[in-house]
Amino acid sequence: MYLDFYGLKENPFNVTSDPSFLYLSNTHKEAIDHIKYGIDHKKGFLEITGEVGAGKTTLCRALMNQFDHKVKTALIFNSNLSEIQLLEAIVNDFGIKPKQRNKVALLNALNEFLLEQLKYGNNSVLIIDEAQNLKSRTLETIRMLSNLETEKEKLLQIVLIGQPELREKLLLPRLRQLRQRIAVRYHLNTLDSQEIRNYIDHRLQIAGPPETLFFQPEAIDKIYDYSCGIPRIVNILCDKVLLLGFVQETFSIDRTIVEKSIEELEGNFNVAKVVV
Repeated sequence: MYLDFYGLKENPFNVTSDPSFLYLSNTHKEAIDHIKYGIDHKKGFLEITGEVGAGKTTLCRALMNQFDHKVKTALIFNSNLSEIQLLEAIVNDFGIKPKQRNKVALLNALNEFLLEQLKYGNNSVLIIDEAQNLKSRTLETIRMLSNLETEKEKLLQIVLIGQPELREKLLLPRLRQLRQRIAVRYHLNTLDSQEIRNYIDHRLQIAGPPETLFFQPEAIDKIYDYSCGIPRIVNILCDKVLLLGFVQETFSIDRTIVEKSIEELEGNFNVAKVVV
């Protein structure tokens, strides 16, 4: 509703994981550097964690767009899978066509594929998003995948991406062998107040850029306070803010508009009393 009013070509604050809108804060840049280092040096297991809505999935997609043809990837979004289902998903995403669908056949087909990629000088990467949902038994299967190796290097680099609960799950005694194999760890921090300003400006520039729309400093401060620096919450709130600004026919977003938008998001509507 507000796109034409503000002169925007698309919605700047969608909550979908669109890598074209990715704002690389310092913490996101460091996360990408850590993942690239682990993959380039074939470290085997990598662990990236962050709060809900911190931009982990968007980071995954942006990272994959940066890989060249020498990096073969499998990206798994559904972590609520059994062992066989996970192996099938990995094999399918790598484009492997096994002759049978049992566990042994899937592992053999994956191993043959990885050896072939090594022969051509390629690097194979498995990225599992929402890894905190993986069952302990499934995580043990993933650990076994790291045994696919030569005398000199790992055939498969495995990136586990998840919420902070992933770190807690990996502390379980029965997963200590997996935990000991994780060579690279990084936690995505939330955005600070200045990064919130940069984040909002960045997304508006990609979606527009709007010529007259302006978020006042006090409005940015309130957005930061409410969102706690989490990008997804910023998106949800700013979308509501622009809609309210459109309704009020204003190009200047002030603290009052943000506060009213927060009230509506929280369900705190002012209902007028009807006198009978």
